[in-house]
Amino acid sequence: MEFVDIAGLVKGAAEGEGLGNKFLSHIYEVDAIVEVVRAFQDSSIIHVEGMPDPVRDIEILETELLLKALEKLEMAVARIEREKKAGDKKSLERHAAVLRLLESVKTGALHKDAQSLTLARELGLLSAKPILYCFNAKDPSSAKAMEGEPAFIPPKENAIGLDIKEELELSGLSPEEAKELGALPRLGELIRACYKLLGLLTFLTTGEDETRAWTIPQGSKAPRAGRAIHSDFEEKFIRAMVISYEKFIEAGSWARARELGLIRTEGKDYAVAEGDIIEFKI
Repeated sequence: MEFVDIAGLVKGAAEGEGLGNKFLSHIYEVDAIVEVVRAFQDSSIIHVEGMPDPVRDIEILETELLLKALEKLEMAVARIEREKKAGDKKSLERHAAVLRLLESVKTGALHKDAQSLTLARELGLLSAKPILYCFNAKDPSSAKAMEGEPAFIPPKENAIGLDIKEELELSGLSPEEAKELGALPRLGELIRACYKLLGLLTFLTTGEDETRAWTIPQGSKAPRAGRAIHSDFEEKFIRAMVISYEKFIEAGSWARARELGLIRTEGKDYAVAEGDIIEFKI
């Protein structure tokens, strides 16, 4: 999982305000967006809009992405109309689909069905990228992270709260030092939330030399999981020897897990689960 730090977006970015198009061009290259939303009060830290307001800041981001999507859709319509005039028959159906998507975006009905979402992603619309809202709050567990605010997390499905200042401080400590202070880093929660957002899971391979984690799409069958290691593991797949991480730790070793009958033999139709430890047979 690679995170790319991009400077904050301001109102009018779609028209070039702030870093404007440079900011938005960086977003085109990512698979998902983590929007860090300020949810704390501190007069010594300025806010570009004057005062922190998580709901307003989220609306600014969504509006700017929407405006950029409209711009790109209008360009797509113009391009397809030129293709129609040139006699391209395939462009007729495409033209109608893009027009429908343009009208839905204008009304704010963003990609409500799978077909429009697929088309939006094909066109590279920023509004089609999945978003995780990361609320930067001094007390993420509190329902009143900002004084005078009823809650630090507006009703968003994909959201997480972190005290980012504390996370920065903890990053300079060893796990033992952090444990002594009674404050453990929570960045792992952010990473897991991103895996969920992107529809990913992790399986493991282990041996005498090393244990490694591999990332694959959720729902992947065993041969597809093998491809993450090497194409031969998919093309020459025979079977997979599988044990869950929890059962492996309980057994203490692969040999002991085999003695206890905890290792399963799975075929090519097996859907790999989060935390599976797999030995591929080819």
